[in-house]
Amino acid sequence: MESNQQNKGTFAWVGLVIMTLAAGAFGFMYFDKKELAESKEVVILEKAKELAFTQTRLDSVSRSLDAKIAEVQQLGGNIEELTKMKAKLEADKASLRKSNKFEIAKYNTKIKEYEQFLADKDVEIAKLREENTMLATSNQTLTSENTTLKTEKETLSQEKLALTDSVTTYNSRNRELSEKVAIGAALKAENIKVLAVTPKGKVKNSDSYRSKRVDKIKLQFTLPPNPLTVPEEKEIIVRVLDPEGAVISDEAMGSGKFSWKGQEMVFTTKDRVAYQNTNQTVEMTYDNAQRFRPGKYSVEVYAEGFRIGSSNFTIK
Repeated sequence: MESNQQNKGTFAWVGLVIMTLAAGAFGFMYFDKKELAESKEVVILEKAKELAFTQTRLDSVSRSLDAKIAEVQQLGGNIEELTKMKAKLEADKASLRKSNKFEIAKYNTKIKEYEQFLADKDVEIAKLREENTMLATSNQTLTSENTTLKTEKETLSQEKLALTDSVTTYNSRNRELSEKVAIGAALKAENIKVLAVTPKGKVKNSDSYRSKRVDKIKLQFTLPPNPLTVPEEKEIIVRVLDPEGAVISDEAMGSGKFSWKGQEMVFTTKDRVAYQNTNQTVEMTYDNAQRFRPGKYSVEVYAEGFRIGSSNFTIK
């Protein structure tokens, strides 16, 4: 009986040991799996963090590229290289989102390349800013100089206009003075007499003559002295107008045309006289091929563009 009880006690103790060992083994396996699961979870979280950080860095580079494209465009530079790099970056971002594998070293290398590209562009943009500043300063200087030139031009134009007005006024006054001097220096024919020369050569002095006794007419007048008139040879022109106002003329007897006050007029006769400025007497004879008709005749005397005297006579 005692032997059976001892055997039962031994079996019970062995069973307890086995159960204890089995429980320990199961416990060890449970804790090992739990630790492995937690380790994998940590790795996944780290990968997720790295992925998010890489995405953030790429987004940052993208924003920097956008800012530089806008600035270079505003400065008038070439954005072709920047836009190509922007397209490449967007392709890398899309590849990162779609890829099942995340190669951190690969993207770190790409990001460093992008950052170096941005750093190089910063140098170029700084030069471009400096050039634009110099151009702006130069443009401002040119604008200022242009404004000054415009002001000077306007001043010169005003001065030129004033000078032109002065010259015009001077010329006008000079013209008026010249006209006055010319008028003052004009010859005067005074004491004009129309004498009749008969067919027998006798000279008659009267206010009226008989037609049959007039073969020629002799014009006699004096030229008084004038301190403004230059003593030199003067051309004296005579017009004899018949009772109807027609000019008596005959080219064979020396008649012709002359200009007076812009008009062409016919003259009866002319002669050149050496003016001496001594109240000299001048005589001019006209031989009329045809007999003078009865009526009142007019005589006009011209010299140097002026009518210097006039008279008349009558044929009965």
